[in-house]
Amino acid sequence: MALRGSAPGERRGGRAKGTPNKVTQDFRETVRKLLEANTENVSIWLEQVAQDNPAKALDLLTGLAEYAAPKLARTELVGDGGGPVVVAASPLDERL
Repeated sequence: MALRGSAPGERRGGRAKGTPNKVTQDFRETVRKLLEANTENVSIWLEQVAQDNPAKALDLLTGLAEYAAPKLARTELVGDGGGPVVVAASPLDERL
């Protein structure tokens, strides 16, 4: 009898890895529009918070920035076998 289903680690169908779902996209778009429509107010509110607690104002600004420009994933570059990256320059490269 043949087994049904996918093998461990095998993906079948569904969203591609890293693709946000529609609700997440809609929410981010709504927040972005809200921030654009209230740019002056947000600036005033941040200034008011910064007067008493500059660290909190920076924290709020950082939180708001995630909706305008999502965080980028970190990427580590490694060479062959996980070693260092080797860069070879040619004597023909005039910029060196």
